[in-house]
Amino acid sequence: MNKPSLTAPANPSADPATWLGVMGGGQLGRMFAHAAQAMGYKVAVLEPAPQCPAGHAADHLLSAAYDDAATLAELAEQCSAVTTEFENVPADSLALLAQTTFVAPSAACVSVAQDRMAEKRFFTECAALSGVLPAPHQFISSDADVDAIADTLLPGILKTVRMGYDGKGQVRVASREEARAAFAGMGGVSCVLEKMLPLAYEVSVLAARGADGGSVVYPIAENVHRDGILFSTTVPGPNVSAERAAQAQAAALAIIDRLDYVGVLCIEFFVLQDGSLVVNEMAPRPHNSGHYTIDACVTSQFAQQVRAMARLPLGDVRQHSPAVMLNILGDIWFDGDSACEPAWDRVLALPGANLHLYGKEEARPGRKMGHVTFVAPTLEEAQRQFRAACAILRIDA
Repeated sequence: MNKPSLTAPANPSADPATWLGVMGGGQLGRMFAHAAQAMGYKVAVLEPAPQCPAGHAADHLLSAAYDDAATLAELAEQCSAVTTEFENVPADSLALLAQTTFVAPSAACVSVAQDRMAEKRFFTECAALSGVLPAPHQFISSDADVDAIADTLLPGILKTVRMGYDGKGQVRVASREEARAAFAGMGGVSCVLEKMLPLAYEVSVLAARGADGGSVVYPIAENVHRDGILFSTTVPGPNVSAERAAQAQAAALAIIDRLDYVGVLCIEFFVLQDGSLVVNEMAPRPHNSGHYTIDACVTSQFAQQVRAMARLPLGDVRQHSPAVMLNILGDIWFDGDSACEPAWDRVLALPGANLHLYGKEEARPGRKMGHVTFVAPTLEEAQRQFRAACAILRIDA
């Protein structure tokens, strides 16, 4: 197979066609595959589950464990570059792939985001460059650490160091006794206790960096979460001042450069009631809050990931339309005890509605099934259609 070197650009018009690889078979991999195929690439997905959203869209599905050496070798041989669609792919597997093909982001970058202790230390080290610190915190790995919790950290949120997402692996605690019970309930795994801060709202910053060191940053997204899961994203954020947006974007660019990162990186920040900015966490991949870019920006976050891993010039990040994105969870397929198909025809009749369903075979409460993005000439109009869709889908706006 005619595969470029680790540093050569991957030409989508090559004969045979250039292949790009994805570790992970979820909806992010599915949307990446659509973007890559639109640019002339073929896509191979490695995913243990034989039925998966990305597998339905991919040109080739390798169904195996993420650490299966033989399958990793096959993926590396087939693809000129490989990326990951979620942060819990084993970093060791990415490092193994990188021995024979280009991997973006690198195993080193992904490993920082996989471990909240490493992530907090990294953010703290970056503060001199980014100007933004994480929330006050303490690492907890023993009962003695619980006993030593500083009074100033309570009340707080106890989070597992690894594998937590969408509100999983975290518990709010108001006292050492509650922290001790939560720590025991998590099986005594390593945790981080973060001080609860007076939050005004949350923003996320989507940045991308190429192998040549050039970087771009998208407009600020203002997010609303419910039960730890993203509910909506509004861009431009109605509460975000120009000063705060510029500060968050500058911090994101400093962080992505310090990581020597290649690809799309999402960084979540808290804006506190006094207007100050706190860095929360990062995701080394396209992100739920960046889905609005598919319909509202010149270059979507998925097309940007393709460009970065293929070592092509990064795309224009201009937002051409105000946008509001509604996350679609499996709950709306149920009305009491009865299952029912949502009224997509009524939703799509709304001006500016863009429906994206992820091809998942079973709807379950709390499961991300898709999203709808509303674009309009004004933010007020996009918000109005968003509220209308919520009413149709029986979602409290």
